[in-house]
Amino acid sequence: MTLGAPAPGKPRKLFMFPRSDLGPTPRIAALATAVPSYDLPQAEVAARAAAMFSTTPGGFARLAPIYANAEIEHRHACAPIDWFTEPHSFGERNDLFLKNAVDLLTEAAERALEQAGLDPTDIDAIVTICSTGIATPGLEARVMERLPFRRDVERTPVFGLGCAGGVLGLARAAAMAQAKPQSRVLLLVVELCALTFRNQDRSKSNLVATALFGDGAAAAIVSCREEYADAPRLGPWGEHTWPDSLDVMGWEVADDGLKVVFSRDIPTLVREDLRPVIDAFLEKNGAALNDVAGFVCHPGGAKVIDALEDCFGLQRGDLVHARRVLREHGNMSAATVLFVLRETLDAKARGPQLMTTLGPGFTAGMMVVEAA
Repeated sequence: MTLGAPAPGKPRKLFMFPRSDLGPTPRIAALATAVPSYDLPQAEVAARAAAMFSTTPGGFARLAPIYANAEIEHRHACAPIDWFTEPHSFGERNDLFLKNAVDLLTEAAERALEQAGLDPTDIDAIVTICSTGIATPGLEARVMERLPFRRDVERTPVFGLGCAGGVLGLARAAAMAQAKPQSRVLLLVVELCALTFRNQDRSKSNLVATALFGDGAAAAIVSCREEYADAPRLGPWGEHTWPDSLDVMGWEVADDGLKVVFSRDIPTLVREDLRPVIDAFLEKNGAALNDVAGFVCHPGGAKVIDALEDCFGLQRGDLVHARRVLREHGNMSAATVLFVLRETLDAKARGPQLMTTLGPGFTAGMMVVEAA
């Protein structure tokens, strides 16, 4: 039996919204994405890496398949490819991060506001998700200098969720919208992963990052207001952090920037440990996996997508939107799953869609999205 289809003779069980125990129903009034202007074709990245890492212990040839196996054709970055062949200090990287993160968030926010037919003054709260640079004042405060948001807008910057931030950020925005049902909450997500590349680091984790990471941003407007009754519904949502898993993924701070950490076999963790968490989340909300019509998954990498398809009992290639976003944009950390959600909604997906993502902690984020 194909997953996502009900058992023979059993109608699909739809999530019911609103539910009294979940409060008012938050909805996505708008969802927009943005990418920087520099294009990094994977073939050119692989050629540059071959020259740069030719002295890698054991030889670069044994690591070269990483680039082909990533199933990525293009990524976008905030710097031209020559920039990555030169050494840079943490300060230089962060200056570039600040400029480009604010530019991308401003662009994504403008697009989301235009979609919703709103002015910046209509926004009551802003949630900002980012784990690839340091900003104090926060990124949303800097965006406020570009766009005329009200000066009493509530700001919530969140750092450290990594790839899980797309789903968990959407959950935080939805919870805030529920708490004040007449409010409009703007979610801003930006990750400039490519800027973390360190050309003196010969570790396998760094080489994997060069084959995967790209830059991107997304903005969503979430609200429970009645005028959005026809917009996609959000909820329920949840998360799970496994014990003794701090070493699975994250950053270490080095003198020249953030050093990527991939310390365990993430695809194996997905295959062996994710399904019980998903089943428990769905059961808690009165559903089972067969009630799910589709999946909106963060594409951490090609092998992770394979593992997710195995975890959910799907056929190879079924996660078509996740694969397309990975192929065209690479892994943009927290922003990536929102690109997948945008594609899923554009494809007119119907029925409960299960969003999933995995990030440092080691943490899974889950949320149900359903088009009206």
